[in-house]
Amino acid sequence: MSQPSVILATASYDHTIRFWEAKSGRCYRTIQYPDSQVNRLEITPDKRYLAAAGNPHIRLFDVNSNSPQPVMSYDSHTNNVMAVGFQCDGNWMYSGSEDGTVKIWDLRAPGCQREYESRAAVNTVVLHPNQTELISGDQNGNIRVWDLTANSCSCELVPEVDTAVRSLTVMWDGSLVVAANNHGTCYVWRLLRGTQTMTNFEPLHKLQAHKGYILKCLLSPEFCEPHRYLATASSDHTVKIWNVDGFTLEKTLIGHQRWVWDCVFSVDGAYLITASSDTTARLWSMSTGEDIKVYQGHHKATICCALHDGAEPATS
Repeated sequence: MSQPSVILATASYDHTIRFWEAKSGRCYRTIQYPDSQVNRLEITPDKRYLAAAGNPHIRLFDVNSNSPQPVMSYDSHTNNVMAVGFQCDGNWMYSGSEDGTVKIWDLRAPGCQREYESRAAVNTVVLHPNQTELISGDQNGNIRVWDLTANSCSCELVPEVDTAVRSLTVMWDGSLVVAANNHGTCYVWRLLRGTQTMTNFEPLHKLQAHKGYILKCLLSPEFCEPHRYLATASSDHTVKIWNVDGFTLEKTLIGHQRWVWDCVFSVDGAYLITASSDTTARLWSMSTGEDIKVYQGHHKATICCALHDGAEPATS
């Protein structure tokens, strides 16, 4: 099976993961996932594997095979896995779960290598671009920085007491972090540059982005420069695109009929893929704000999407 240059996958409450041809909208592979719902999808940097975060396991599937079976299962969480991601070389994976823990997994060895206790259900985890710090957000409203070098929590923030942090995103250069919560608010901090540690959060902006929940917030990638955008996906059926320079509203993406759970930028920031409870995923043009492709095939809510249309990292 030849590897597509663009890998686009979605997962749904219908217990399937689907792979799509981004341009044509055709679904070319469906994986049945009977064990649980899939909360999050992530593609490895080398485009070889797709991680599916379920309840309570993480399964790794081969992108370039038609096998319905996972190549690996990671099983030490005890509740819904809500966050999953990879270190830039793809050597290790991180995860966050409603069991209150953040875990690190070496992909070359079985089992979990490290575990951090958040003491509340973890909704979101992101890796700082310095590759040495994880930032988690939980149901009680705590944001914690986990210093992987010191192997400890180096910073704690509570932007709004008892308001769940739903989503976190870090600018590609490590200059900003944004946290989105259940009140439709985004908190933006400047991370002081030039230091190896980034535990210095300087409040920059508070953005009342939506009246409903924000289910995902995402900053635009490096190749989108000089434009810098923040996308916020919401239970109000819309995705809003904000200009990071001043946090003014640039566009509202209207088309989904129900909650928008997830979004992911193309590598150049020219397109955005979204996943919604209306069963569809959509491809949007950032320049026009219009949807240019609808991916139809799931029978229930589409909860998460993953896209990798960039170059694979050079192999050492």
